[in-house]
Amino acid sequence: MPDDSERWRLEVESDGVPTEPVSAEAEPETPPPPLRIIEAMLFVGGEALTVQKACEIIRGLTPAEFEQAVHTLNRTYRLEGRPYSIRTHDHGYALSLRPQYRQVLDKLYGSMREARLSAAAVDVLALVAYRQPASKHEIDSVRGVESGNVLRQLVRRGLISVVHRGDSKQREVSYGTTARFLKLFGLQRLDDLPRVQDLQRL
Repeated sequence: MPDDSERWRLEVESDGVPTEPVSAEAEPETPPPPLRIIEAMLFVGGEALTVQKACEIIRGLTPAEFEQAVHTLNRTYRLEGRPYSIRTHDHGYALSLRPQYRQVLDKLYGSMREARLSAAAVDVLALVAYRQPASKHEIDSVRGVESGNVLRQLVRRGLISVVHRGDSKQREVSYGTTARFLKLFGLQRLDDLPRVQDLQRL
């Protein structure tokens, strides 16, 4: 009868994949390093990631370490030929497509100059513009129909973005318009939105 070491060797060779020894107590899962947490936060999108926000979320992280992480990630993306990089945006950082790949975005979602919004998209965009920050629940209640797909479309087109993610007890997010929205509609600021009686129903 083979001893313990021989039996382990036979188990490994039986399927060609080493099996991890099973311990009486499962070891706690090792948390990801700060670099990966920062990268994950950037991939989530929404508001630009600020140094202050990152340091609040990652215990013990310093502003210098955050800046170094951004530099390291950008260097990795450049060496690996990734189509995106981390750039400063709205006093923070966000992932952005490199200029040579912008045409890919235009082909997927249509260039902003040629964008044609459906009536539903215009309704949702108007609600967000005049009620921001506006949650999906609030928009659904006013419209009386599901607005998730339209909201995602407007986020992809860069007309709205997540501006509030709620607390731990409330998973609802809120949306607001972007600088791209202002540019597309020829506005300098939100105060320039038209104020007509027809909009009072919003």
